[in-house]
Amino acid sequence: MRLHLIFFYELLMRAKYGDNLIKEYSVRLTKELDKKYSQRNLRNMRQFYLKYTELDLADIVCQISWSHFTELIWIKNNNEIKYYLNVVVNYNLSVRQLRERIKSNEYERLSITTRNKLVSKTNLEVQDLVKDPIIIKNTTNIEIISEKALKQLILDDLDNFLLELGNGFTYIANEYKIKVDNNFNFIDILLYNILYNCYVVVELKVTELKKEHIGQIQVYMNYIDKNIKTINQDKTIGIIISKKNNKYVIEYSSDPRIYTTTYKTIKDTK
Repeated sequence: MRLHLIFFYELLMRAKYGDNLIKEYSVRLTKELDKKYSQRNLRNMRQFYLKYTELDLADIVCQISWSHFTELIWIKNNNEIKYYLNVVVNYNLSVRQLRERIKSNEYERLSITTRNKLVSKTNLEVQDLVKDPIIIKNTTNIEIISEKALKQLILDDLDNFLLELGNGFTYIANEYKIKVDNNFNFIDILLYNILYNCYVVVELKVTELKKEHIGQIQVYMNYIDKNIKTINQDKTIGIIISKKNNKYVIEYSSDPRIYTTTYKTIKDTK
């Protein structure tokens, strides 16, 4: 036992030179302990040591399994690792769920502003964790040619959609009926965010973002604020999910309550 501890100590202390030692130690540890120590496992141990010292993982190491760590320690961006560590703890993710999030490039789909807020530990707003693009699983392999078809895919996999939006979103209704003047209108999807204590109007567009989309969702948001929201709740926000963003519409029709993003459909491999 003492000998294998010496092996590990030398391997870790000389971690940056460890590539030439891995093969040797794999053989020696396997022989000494009569237990298989693969080169892959030793590389993971060495990499964990390097990341442990870089990231100061003392407070979180007991909350996450070794299998979780092996999914993360080879990511080059330490801020990205910190993000996924927090996600694992906050959502109690399995290794498979974590792997799916990494594969979908979840961190990369956050805005630069959001990533900077995470680094500086600035308070996030409800819109900050909305991904761009939103990943929507196409469970029926249909061609998305209408808002109705897109909405049905979302409703078929609602849990995933809510996670793509971020934290604290809960479902209220789709085709939520409101009356503006003498006309009835229908909000595509109405949500509530329990963390930020506000209603969330979601509008779906299978076209490029247009300026009239901004005006439409503003009407819906104002209606909710005037007729549904209580005095103890924060102002309604809006999320427009379109096929393609338009930087000029975003620049000249800006409203801090409205967040615009895009969607991407993928085949469900289950």
